[in-house]
Amino acid sequence: MREITLSKAINEVLFEEMRRDETVFLMGEDVAEAGHPFKFYDGLVEEFGTDRVVDTPIAEPGYMGIAVGSAMTGMRPVVDLMFGDFLYLVMDQLCNQAAKTHYMSGGKLSVPLVVHTNLGATRRSAAQHSQSLHALLAHIPGLKVALPSSAYDTKGLMKTAIRDNNPVVILHDKMMYQHKSKVLEEEYLLPLGQANVLREGRDVTLIGTSSMVGVCEQAADALAVDGVSAEVIDPRTIVPLDEETILASVRKTSRAIVVDEGHQSFGVTAEIASRINEKAFYHLDAPVVRMGAMDVPIPFSPVLEDKTVPTADGVAEKARLICGGELIHTL
Repeated sequence: MREITLSKAINEVLFEEMRRDETVFLMGEDVAEAGHPFKFYDGLVEEFGTDRVVDTPIAEPGYMGIAVGSAMTGMRPVVDLMFGDFLYLVMDQLCNQAAKTHYMSGGKLSVPLVVHTNLGATRRSAAQHSQSLHALLAHIPGLKVALPSSAYDTKGLMKTAIRDNNPVVILHDKMMYQHKSKVLEEEYLLPLGQANVLREGRDVTLIGTSSMVGVCEQAADALAVDGVSAEVIDPRTIVPLDEETILASVRKTSRAIVVDEGHQSFGVTAEIASRINEKAFYHLDAPVVRMGAMDVPIPFSPVLEDKTVPTADGVAEKARLICGGELIHTL
């Protein structure tokens, strides 16, 4: 094991997968000579050249269309969208073409495509570069959606995604690229749809996605001081969702808080909470609590921006209330 950053894990995945399979190539804005603004593609163009590390014009719908066509004809493109907010520009190519081609061709065609992009606020990037849009993608049948929260998960999930015959969207929180974790020296793959129980507990289950995994872990630390034992689960992927791991935990603890950085309304927190209510209702001692971002555009003001997303203190306070029976009559 060695400790590397999440950014380095992305870099290693591309080097290793492009060496392993000549049909894998990377395309996007500033991915070649510049190595991307976040620098996780440094060195790729020097080894693989501009035929396989392709700088594109600022024309997201165009190069996403090229990627879909190349995937249908035998290539395995990795498409980088510099900011997840730009997903709006490629929804037709991604959701109407890539996601539906296998179904509409009666299984004769596949689209082995990976879209790599980001999510998350608190970077002071304002309303058009701070959104968390993964719930939009999860709503589309035919797309798989992964949210790695560590370098370890990033390497294992990205390798699996590149080798998958279906379109997979991988989103990282842009504030986490320099976070470090231990990663195996040898090659490993992580299956899509397998959650990670990061911490076992008995009183409440905290389910967090992406950057909110760290928020849940901090909340669990704070709760432990008060004698509250919190179990922390990272789903890793929301499509497919490891429902059984989540339900088994909730059946044990009888309480759950779902935390996600996407907007609260009609989002990931609602879907996971709904499944818990449908399939573990008689095990619950309190309503499932949802904590997402406020339903407002992300402000540029640091003071306001920091108030829009869930915090560890907020999660811990909700947990104390439901464990003490105080939220049952106020939710």
